Amino acid sequence: MDGRIRCSVSNCHYWKQDNMCGASQIMVTSDTLAQAKPDSFDAPQASVASPTPAARCEETCCKTFVKKGSDKTHMDNVQRM
Repeated sequence: MDGRIRCSVSNCHYWKQDNMCGASQIMVTSDTLAQAKPDSFDAPQASVASPTPAARCEETCCKTFVKKGSDKTHMDNVQRM
């Protein structure tokens, strides 16, 4: 990533100073798909995800979120840069 992804969720494993996302890749999808899939369904699986339209930004989410200090930091094959 070239440092252009901003995120203000400071308790995310990938959050970096100045609200930067430090994930090697991210997946943003609709809330509907995010709720239907397990935590491990993330950016590496994005190419097989069904397109998920949304009407408003409030209907979308970052599927890459992992709570800081969680034991789930390596389950999705996304790495912190």
